[in-house]
Amino acid sequence: MATQTNLSINPRRLWDSIHDTARFGATPKGGLRRLAASAEDKQVRDWLAAACEAAGCTVAIDHCGNMFATYPGRRPDLKPIATGSHLDTQPTGGKFDGILGVLAGLEVIRTFAEMGYQTNAPIMVVNWTNEEGSRFAPAMQCSGVYAGALGLEDALATPDREGVTLGEALEAIGYAGGESVRSDRFQALFELHIEQGPILEAEGITIGAVQGVQGIRWHEVTLRGQDAHTGATPMGMRRDALCGMAAVVCALQEIGRRHAPGVASVGMAECRPNSRNVVPGEVFFTADIRHPDEAVLDEMEAAFLAALAEAAAANGLDVEQRRNWHSPAIAFDAGMIECVKLGAEKAGLATRDMLSGAGHDAAYLAPLVPTAMIFVPCEGGISHNEIEAATLEDCGAGTQVLLNAILEYDARLG
Repeated sequence: MATQTNLSINPRRLWDSIHDTARFGATPKGGLRRLAASAEDKQVRDWLAAACEAAGCTVAIDHCGNMFATYPGRRPDLKPIATGSHLDTQPTGGKFDGILGVLAGLEVIRTFAEMGYQTNAPIMVVNWTNEEGSRFAPAMQCSGVYAGALGLEDALATPDREGVTLGEALEAIGYAGGESVRSDRFQALFELHIEQGPILEAEGITIGAVQGVQGIRWHEVTLRGQDAHTGATPMGMRRDALCGMAAVVCALQEIGRRHAPGVASVGMAECRPNSRNVVPGEVFFTADIRHPDEAVLDEMEAAFLAALAEAAAANGLDVEQRRNWHSPAIAFDAGMIECVKLGAEKAGLATRDMLSGAGHDAAYLAPLVPTAMIFVPCEGGISHNEIEAATLEDCGAGTQVLLNAILEYDARLG
């Protein structure tokens, strides 16, 4: 069913909003450090709430700090059509990851308000709390609570590396909302995002029609050996925890290569006592393992655990290990994907079917409501980095496709 409206978003207004909000947590290298529930996160949340209210929305905040800005539709009996993403970043993040999705939703609503247009269903812009998981693990934490996949009390009790819990941090910035966390606020979800990979740019395509998200498993590992003097301890008598970790890092690289298109890596490592003339007696590190097929992901995880046990035995180490997150592989709704493709066609843009290698809040919502994602290119495929970049034209094109897809879905509601 084709929609009959010809509403056009304002790409420059969207672009200005992206760069205006980049003041909050700006880094010297042009990126962002805006960790979840930080002072900088409060600044951008306050900005978003004020902008949404100025556009005619009501803003609600739940106990997890998730923000829901609702623009009224013609039929209040219908649940909203939602769009959004997140505003928190990596410690050295960029201006587009997640941010584009939230501000694109705001631009859609601003367009409706400016043109005096109302959809059948209300439109909702969502800002999910702690998507990145860089301050409080795991990632996509509060969309996971919303979806019932993670417990609210456990999430709020999650500490950062300094021992501050998510609940305490939200209270400190005034975003421990008073509304209950419930999974019935909207009927469908579109999420616009930069690709975070190189495919669209390499193929000269602007719009990715995302079919699903690969499965993700995170592990935390501590290996304990014995601190010892580097000059006085013979090689054969050492219990070097760092050597054990090095073997696991190399094994993970091989596991990822052997199970393509799967990937596996160590992203965080701490060495103790971290002195140049002391054999490391303890290391802490994380493992990140991903694949679009859950059965293959099982194989990869089993291979990682076997490599961990082998490295520990070879170096005389004790092991403390736990899987602290599992996001299953998911497929998005065929009807929603069709809305994206029709929205792109109406905008005169080609689409490419693709899977997401990165995790997204939409992955938690897909089992609950019809869900789809739209990708636009990012320069060099680089993300989670201060040099992360996208163009005004691509951000505008993705937002126009988002608006068109929302209208297409809304038209089917009658």
